[in-house]
Amino acid sequence: MHGNAPMTPRGRMTMVERIASGRPVAHVAAEMGVARKTADKWWQRWLAEGEAGLEDRSSRPHRCPHQTPARVEARIVRLRQRRKLGPARIASIVGMPASTVHRVLCRHGLNRLAWMDRPTGEVIRRIHTTRPGELVHVDVKKLGRIPPGGGWRAHGRGNVAHHTTTRMGYDFVHSAIDAHSRLAYSEILDDERGPTCAQFWVRARDFFAEHTIAIDAVLTDNAKNYLGNDFTAALGAIEHRKIRPRRPQTNGKVERFNRTLLDEWAYVRVYTSNGQRRRALDRWLHLYNHHRGHTALEGRTPVTVATNLAGQHN
Repeated sequence: MHGNAPMTPRGRMTMVERIASGRPVAHVAAEMGVARKTADKWWQRWLAEGEAGLEDRSSRPHRCPHQTPARVEARIVRLRQRRKLGPARIASIVGMPASTVHRVLCRHGLNRLAWMDRPTGEVIRRIHTTRPGELVHVDVKKLGRIPPGGGWRAHGRGNVAHHTTTRMGYDFVHSAIDAHSRLAYSEILDDERGPTCAQFWVRARDFFAEHTIAIDAVLTDNAKNYLGNDFTAALGAIEHRKIRPRRPQTNGKVERFNRTLLDEWAYVRVYTSNGQRRRALDRWLHLYNHHRGHTALEGRTPVTVATNLAGQHN
């Protein structure tokens, strides 16, 4: 609903002003295209609370007498965290329907084992941002290069000649993704050394700047290439945050992007040369940023979420 729709707070205020001028509620309701009961509801709220009463309210009930008791919920949470049991098995222990157990697990953010730290059972807290540029995740994905004519994916593992004298080596896919809009920038480079990472970041920063996104902080792992002077100098005044050792979940935005990169670009088809795959990256990135709906963005594309983009109206 856009800001000037009839029944936004602004539209409700217009309706209240007309009623306050002395006009009948039924006449104003007909003009605004709403039922008389609806108009009277907002009129009574305005009389009781003023402009604050015209704001939207949560539909959540004030009390729920049939909700699962707190002690039972605590027991369900303990069984989930300590024994990693599913809803059906927990239901048989606590004597409740599995659907009820599932709703309890959803309330506590435990309905998926992937959202938990497996040894401790603690919920992995997600990093939430409120605007583009607040935090950018950076990482490198290493991919084996494709020999001329295609590798084992093209011919099968048993039909590929093994050249012992020539090693194809690896491509290093450097990626930076904005945590809020999921706008992504990637390059295929020859290594992941500190100077290379620093040069990549300068180009990534310029990419985001072209989309009027100023970077406040960057999140990386604790690899030496990100801890050296080259990368630090490239960041300048931008805050550098580092994940806890051996906790790649913290850098989850770019880790998930890497999985999407592999599924939808690197392994989506059989490539017959390394150059063919490299050339396909830019085309796929455009698709990702401009045309691919993102589940974390409620089906929207990254460019529609990033603010102040040229030619975009959010």
